[in-house]
Amino acid sequence: MSSSQTGLVEHVVLFKVKENTDPSKVNAMVTELNSLASIDEVLHLSAGPVFRNRSSSLNFTHALHSRYKTKEDLEAYVANPSHVGVVKESVLPIIEDAMAVDWIVNGGYEDDLVAPPPGSAIRLSFLKLKESLGDEVKSEILGVIKGLKGDFPEIKQITCGENFSPARAKGYSLASFAVFPGVSEMDAVDAKEELVNSRKEKIKEYLESVFVVDYVIPAPASL
Repeated sequence: MSSSQTGLVEHVVLFKVKENTDPSKVNAMVTELNSLASIDEVLHLSAGPVFRNRSSSLNFTHALHSRYKTKEDLEAYVANPSHVGVVKESVLPIIEDAMAVDWIVNGGYEDDLVAPPPGSAIRLSFLKLKESLGDEVKSEILGVIKGLKGDFPEIKQITCGENFSPARAKGYSLASFAVFPGVSEMDAVDAKEELVNSRKEKIKEYLESVFVVDYVIPAPASL
């Protein structure tokens, strides 16, 4: 582990499957992606359909989230022949768009929830900042995001950080990953509109755009 890394690595990929794709091929893609959890370097991996897309311009259909101890472990996963094969044979032939964001969980891990249980509702948020903002502003934004866990007891875990893989991120430089016990708890937060809006106002002036994707961690496939 490099001396500058103090937390786990988050890896998120969003996919947009082509319209009218044979459902069996879509199911095969999800199954094959979830099989990658067996790669040695993977601490946690889940893939499944997007539950709710909160963006009018980026309509992704599926999400993959995985975690690693180090950047080197993530690189080993990406280069693993099993991963390469699944992407080439099961993913690329049926998708029309994808994006990926990676970040280090700043300040280490706050709890033992490395692998959120099946049925957990996940909210992925991606932030594109206005140009020429310094590190102090980025730290302020990340601080507001981290503080959401204290504001909303429904959130079981939240991580956030600055993307270190810009090539496939469509210009989104900050990301966050929030875990809820289920969809009802996630919806309960949305119902607290006044509190939610007050938190958004704290960082709104720094943002060019934001998009949010919700998904639910699927149950493991039956053997």
